[in-house]
Amino acid sequence: MTKGKAIIFSAPSGAGKTTIVKHLLSQRDDLMFSISACSRPRRNRTEIDGVDYYFLSVEDFKKKVTNDEFVEWEEVYKDSFYGTLKSEVERIWKLGKTVIFDVDVVGGKNLKDYFGEDALAIFVKPPSINHLRERLKERDTETEESINTRMAKAEKEIGFAFHFDYILTNDILEQAFEDAEKKVAAFLDK
Repeated sequence: MTKGKAIIFSAPSGAGKTTIVKHLLSQRDDLMFSISACSRPRRNRTEIDGVDYYFLSVEDFKKKVTNDEFVEWEEVYKDSFYGTLKSEVERIWKLGKTVIFDVDVVGGKNLKDYFGEDALAIFVKPPSINHLRERLKERDTETEESINTRMAKAEKEIGFAFHFDYILTNDILEQAFEDAEKKVAAFLDK
């Protein structure tokens, strides 16, 4: 496998990791987003295979697991698999870019374990659990039940923060952007 660097952003749902990753991608042309593989069907007609996700059947996903084709993967729910294909990382590194990930907390820890010192793992933390609940409500895409499920998961995920190289508290978005830019620049310039 070609050798390169990796930037990993993980957070509980609603903490702002995707917004920060999109910001970094708009600021730096040496970064390229890693497209995850999943075993779920497309949610709508706008989702594109190879752009939003690599959509695989459960059988194809399991076959790739058996063939050791993933950097990391997990079964999030019964027969609902998500993972990072080695071929995706290789594709980005061959282009001379640094791969950037926007993944859940378990995936982020697994990626950091896999890449070691070649990766910068940043945990995006909300200023408080109550703040996170309010962000999820503001999205207006969640039911009260799904918010409660996400909140219970978030409380567990925050316990994983110590596995990451840096904890970025996303209280004021512009400050979070600046902190992320500085950490990424320092890592890539060393």
